[in-house]
Amino acid sequence: MYRTVVIGYSPIARVMADKIEKKANEMLREGYRLVTMSVTGTAKAILVFLKES
Repeated sequence: MYRTVVIGYSPIARVMADKIEKKANEMLREGYRLVTMSVTGTAKAILVFLKES
């Protein structure tokens, strides 16, 4: 099962990286692994997670 999460507006790279890391660790505790991500032109990030079996 896949799950997609959007990280809100973060124009500063370090702040965005911290938010992505926090969300990835949170999802890992729930059994999801980050498989891909994309940063949009509007300074948002789209993260795609896969449920580990």
